[in-house]
Amino acid sequence: MAAIERTAYPRFKKNLTRRELKETYTITTEESQFAHNMARGSVPVFSFLVMMKCFQRLGYFPRPKDIPAAVISHVRTCLHLPNDTEPNFQTKALYRHQKAIREYLNVIPFGRIPLDIATTAINKAAKVMDNPAYLINVAIAELIKERCELPAFSTLDRLARRVRTVVNYRLFNRILTRLSTEERGKLDQLLETSMELQKSDYNYLKDLPKSPSISHMKDLQSRLLWLTTFIPNIDQILEEVPNSKIKHFAAEAKALDAAEIKDFAAPKKYTLVLCMIQRSQVTTRDNLVGMFLKRIAKIHKKGKEDLVLLREKHRSMTENLISVLQGILEATDMNDNDTTVGKKVKELFIANGGVIALKNDCESISSYNGNNYLPLLEKFYRGHRKILFQLVKLLEINSTTQDRSLVNALQFLLENENRKVEHIQANIDLSFANEQWKNTIRVGKNTDLIYRKRLEICIFSCLATELKTGDIGIKGSEEYADYWEQLLSWEECKPMVGDYCNELGFNSSSTGFVTQLKEWLTRTAETIDRHYPENGQVMINQNEEPTLKRLARKEPSKSSKALENIIIQRLPERNVLDILCNVEHWTHWTRHFGPLSGSDPKLENPIERYIITSFGYGCNLGSAQTSKHMRNTVTPHMISFVNRRHINAQKIDDGIRDILNQYNLFSLPKLWGSGKSAAADGTKHDLYEENLLSEYHIRYGGYGGIAYHHVSDTYIALFSHFIPCGVWESVYIIDGLLKNKSDIQPDTLHADTQGQSTPVFALSYLLGINLMPRIRNWKDLTFFRPDKDTCYNHIDPLFGDVIDWGLLETHWQDLLQVVLSIKSGKILPSTLLRKLSNDSKKNRLYKAFRELGRVVRTVFLLKYISDIKLREQITASTNKVEAYNGFSKWLFFGGDGVISENDPDEQEKRIKYNDLVANAVIFQNVVDITLILWDLINEGYKFSREDLVMLSPYLTRHIKRFGDYVIDLENIPQPVEENIPV
Repeated sequence: MAAIERTAYPRFKKNLTRRELKETYTITTEESQFAHNMARGSVPVFSFLVMMKCFQRLGYFPRPKDIPAAVISHVRTCLHLPNDTEPNFQTKALYRHQKAIREYLNVIPFGRIPLDIATTAINKAAKVMDNPAYLINVAIAELIKERCELPAFSTLDRLARRVRTVVNYRLFNRILTRLSTEERGKLDQLLETSMELQKSDYNYLKDLPKSPSISHMKDLQSRLLWLTTFIPNIDQILEEVPNSKIKHFAAEAKALDAAEIKDFAAPKKYTLVLCMIQRSQVTTRDNLVGMFLKRIAKIHKKGKEDLVLLREKHRSMTENLISVLQGILEATDMNDNDTTVGKKVKELFIANGGVIALKNDCESISSYNGNNYLPLLEKFYRGHRKILFQLVKLLEINSTTQDRSLVNALQFLLENENRKVEHIQANIDLSFANEQWKNTIRVGKNTDLIYRKRLEICIFSCLATELKTGDIGIKGSEEYADYWEQLLSWEECKPMVGDYCNELGFNSSSTGFVTQLKEWLTRTAETIDRHYPENGQVMINQNEEPTLKRLARKEPSKSSKALENIIIQRLPERNVLDILCNVEHWTHWTRHFGPLSGSDPKLENPIERYIITSFGYGCNLGSAQTSKHMRNTVTPHMISFVNRRHINAQKIDDGIRDILNQYNLFSLPKLWGSGKSAAADGTKHDLYEENLLSEYHIRYGGYGGIAYHHVSDTYIALFSHFIPCGVWESVYIIDGLLKNKSDIQPDTLHADTQGQSTPVFALSYLLGINLMPRIRNWKDLTFFRPDKDTCYNHIDPLFGDVIDWGLLETHWQDLLQVVLSIKSGKILPSTLLRKLSNDSKKNRLYKAFRELGRVVRTVFLLKYISDIKLREQITASTNKVEAYNGFSKWLFFGGDGVISENDPDEQEKRIKYNDLVANAVIFQNVVDITLILWDLINEGYKFSREDLVMLSPYLTRHIKRFGDYVIDLENIPQPVEENIPV
C-alpha cells in the first residue's frame, strides 16, 4: 500500500492555524441560509455546516472522529453557539444532508462515472509513470477537475495498484516474448555470482566512471562495446517502453542487488535488467564523450603550456638577434660608405654564428611568434591516436545541421587510418575549421598537400567543439543527442503561440515582435540619455570611458545591533538533529521518502531512520561517523541502506518543497523580501580526483565541483545543482527556477558575472524571467544601437554595433519553438544553453538567441548604470546567496568538507541533503526569532521595521554541531502560528 502522506489525498492538518481556520472554515451568509433551509434546530444546522465545510476542504465526507476539534470550535464560534454545543452526526437525515451538500456544490457522488474517470486517468498515466503515489495523484487531480467526490484513500490505492499491475504485466510479458532463449540465458547468467570474485557480472553495470585518463577511457570503451553486444537488439526489445519508465525501472534495478532481482518473476526480472543495461549504454556514451572532451582539452592545454616554454627558451635567441640588429643599425649610422657598412655587417654575422645560423634562429622564433600553438599538439596527440580512432568507430556520429563537412571529414579519417605517410593529398571540405587550423595543416601556401597528423588533430578538435555546441549529435546518447529531435514540432507549437504571447505581453507575429523589441530598446536608451545630466550615476570622461558611482555601504543602526544581540542571547541552544525532528513535526518532510517502488517502507521507525540519514549525509558525516555519534543505536549499513533504497534526489527536493511552503507562511521573512526575486551563485566543494565530475578549479584551486544554489530574497534555498567546475554557471541558472515547484516563485533572478551571457538573457526574457546580474566588467560589454543612424547626446560613447533585426524576424519561429518546448517539459534550459556557445558557426539558434540577448542585455545595462536602487537590490540579493554558501558549508562540517562519493547521483544528493538541513535550521531560527520578538513586544521592548529588516536567519552561535546525538520524536515542539504579527 502506498503511504497516504506521499500523495496529494486531502487530509486535515494536525495543527490548524487561526488564519487557515478563518480562510477555509468560516461560514458565509449564503451557506448559513442554505443550512437553515435544510435543517431545523441549532444542533442539526451546526452538524450540517461542519459536514459541508469539511467536504468543501477535502472533497469527501470524513469520519466524524477524524474532524479536528479546532474546526468544530471555529464553526461553533461562527454560529455564536454555546461552548458545550456538540455536533450530532448520528441522525436519520445524514444521507439526505450529504446528498444536498453534493447538489449544492455541484459535485458528482463517487460511483460508476467517477470510477471510470479515475481508471482512465491512472491507465493513461501508468504507461509513462510507475510510482503508485504519482498515479493516485493523477486520479485525484482528474476527479477534482471533473468535480467528482473523492473515494476513500484505500479505494484509490487499490485501483492504482490494480491498473499499474495490469499495465506493467502486459509490458513485462510483451518484452519477455521478444527475448530469445539464448538472450534469457545471458540475462540469467548475468545475475549468477562468480565463485572466484564472489560477485556477479550484474555489478559491472553499476561501475562508476573514473577520472578521464587514457587507461580509464580504454576501460569505458571496452564497457560500451560489451554493453552494445551483450543484447544487440535491446532498443527493439524496449521499443514501446517510454523513456520515463525505462529510467524508473533502471533506478529500481540499480538500488537492488543481483540476489534480490533473481527473486522476481521472469517477466519483471528481465525487464528491470534490460532497462538497466539500456540506461548503462546511454550513460556510458555520455561519459565517453565527456572523457573525450576533457582529453582534447588537455592536449590543447599542454600545447599552450609548451608554447610558453618555447618562448622562454627562445628568449636568449631573441635577445641575440636584437643585438645583431642593433649592431647593424649602429654600423649603418656611423658609416656612409656602403662597402664599409657591408663589411661591418658581414663581420657581425660571422661573429654571431653566420648567416645560416641566424636565419634558422629567425625561422624558429617566427614559427611561434603569435599565439599559434597548434603545430605543437602533435607530440601530445601521439599517445591518444589509437583510442580516439576507436572512439569514433564506437559512436554513431551525426550532424544536427545541413552542414555535413565534419562528418565527411571523419569518414575520410577512418578510411586513411592506416596511412603512414607524413603528407597526404586530401580533397575534402575544410569549412568546419578556422583559418588558423587551415594554415597549420597545409604544407606550404601553394600546394594541395596536408600534414596527415595535423589534419587528424584538427578534425578531432573540431569534433569536440561541435559536440559542445550541439552541431554534432551522438545517437543513443542523452547529453549529446540531437536536441532538435527533443523539441516540439512547429505544428504542435502553433496552437500555443497566441496564449503564451498574450500571457507574457509579446506580439504574436514575427514583425510585431521585432517592432516591439526595437521600440523598447529605443525608448529606454532615449530616456536614459535625456536624464543623463541630472542622473549623476554614470560619468563619461573625455576619453569616452564610463565610470559608475560607487554604492554607499549601509551600516546597521545601533538599535538593530542591540535587537540582534538580545535575540542571540535568548535563542535556545539546539543541535541539528533536534532541529530536523522539530521541522519534521511541523512540515512532515519525510513523507516523500520511501522505497523506489512506491510501497510503504518496511522499516522499523521509518521517520526516525529518514531523519538520521538526512542528518548524516546533510552534515557530510557519512554512515560510519553518524552511527558512532548516535551511540551505535543504528548501524552504518542501516543508514546507507536507507540512503540507497529509500531516498533519491527528487524525493529530497520534494521534502525541501514542504519546508519552503511552510516557511512561506511566516510573517518575518516577508520583511526580508517579497519572494519574487532570487539569486544564484556557486561555491566549490572538494572531491576526490577519481571521478569524471571532478575538475581542477582555477579560481578556488584544487579538485572539486560546484554547488550551484538558488536562494530566495527571503534567505531560504529554493533549488541546487552540483555541476563541474569547468561549466559556465549561467547554463544552469534557469533550470533552478523551473525545477522549483514550491509556493515561492520568483520572477526576477540575480547572479554574478558567471550567471549571464547573451543567450541566457534571451532565454530568460522569453520565459518571462527578469535576469538582473551583477556584472563585474560591464564597461567591457558592447551596448547595441537600435539602428546605425541613431546617435545620443550624452551616452553615445557607450554604444557600438547595431542589432540585426532581420535575423531576429527570420528566426522568430525557432525562438518560440524552443521556449514552448521548454515550457512543455520536453527539454531543459541547461540542455539548450550548453549548446549555445560562441564557438558555433553553424548553429542558427545561437545566432538568434545571441541577437535577442544583445537587445535584452543592452536594456538591462542602461537601467543598471542609471538606477542606484536597482544596483542596491542586486547587491543585496547576491550578498544573501553568498552568505547562504557560507552558512550551508558551516553545516557541512563532516569529512573535512570533502565529498567522498564518486557516483554523480550521490554527489548531487549530498548537496541536496545539505540544502535540506540548512533550510531546516533557517526554518527553526525563524520560529525561534518570531517567538522571541513576540515576547519582546509583550515586555514593552520597542523596535522598528528597519531593525527587523536587518536581521538574518543565518544564526549559528546557539547550534551544537558536535558530540553524541539522541533522537527523540516524542518531544513534541509547541505549535507555531505562522501569522504572529511582528
